Amino acid sequence: MGARRRGLSKWWWLGPLIGASALAAILAWRGASPTEEARARQGQGGAVRVARRETRPTLDPARFVGKARLAHQVARDIPDVLDQLYCYCECDKTIGHKSLLSCFTDGHAAT
Repeated sequence: MGARRRGLSKWWWLGPLIGASALAAILAWRGASPTEEARARQGQGGAVRVARRETRPTLDPARFVGKARLAHQVARDIPDVLDQLYCYCECDKTIGHKSLLSCFTDGHAAT
């Protein structure tokens, strides 16, 4: 019995080693690459792209002066950001706007 006990105690580390290796392999496999859907939504630089709600173009900043011109230029430069922001003047209820970007498509932002 002593010889058998010594033989088993020599291999005690094999079970935990196999278990840890299997766990590491499963974790590596699950987190290895993003899904096809996530890859399709990624834009330049790995940023996730969101579908735009407002599709109309913004008004030309040259039609305005002062702060209104600057605001319309910003709207033209970063439309994806403004399209994700809620407009607090509640123009979505009264005029049918979809986001803050909508205000820059019809002159509402200049008033």
